[in-house]
Amino acid sequence: MIHIKNMALVVAGLASALTVVPSSGAQEALKQEAMKQDEMKHGMKQDGMKQDGMKQDSMMHDAKAKTVATGKFHSKVHKTEGRATIYQEAEGKLVLRLTGFSTSNGPDVHVILVSTTNAADDANFMKSNADRVELGGLKGNHGDQNYEIPAGTDLNKFTAVSIYCERFSANFGTAPLEKF
Repeated sequence: MIHIKNMALVVAGLASALTVVPSSGAQEALKQEAMKQDEMKHGMKQDGMKQDGMKQDSMMHDAKAKTVATGKFHSKVHKTEGRATIYQEAEGKLVLRLTGFSTSNGPDVHVILVSTTNAADDANFMKSNADRVELGGLKGNHGDQNYEIPAGTDLNKFTAVSIYCERFSANFGTAPLEKF
């Protein structure tokens, strides 16, 4: 009987000694899996974000609006596509318009302007000294939508739009902006 207990202790000791640290690729896969499980656990509709396609968000700018900058989204953690365009209305108000937009659903997802060239090509750009301007929670993961840019925002400083999940520190996708 003592022999079996000793054997169990040896096996338990070996199991704890053989703890494996996943590679960065495996850690990213674990993060994505955790996000999927979180979506299933909390339901697909979270934080007011619509899962299905949005009705067209009517244009807030008038016909005299001028295109200031634009860029196409490319995927990071989740497939993200479409175009981000900044317009300046006649009275000077700035509006970010997402068109042909599509990304994955997720919790606590935000639209932000960032001062890095391309959001540093990973989710860690939020931990850097990069400046950012929060434009609001993502209105929906499909469809055209508008976000008002706060007055006084220096567009020479902010060079990309990011779709960012605060809960998982995950950059879903980025649109580097080209000035007109």
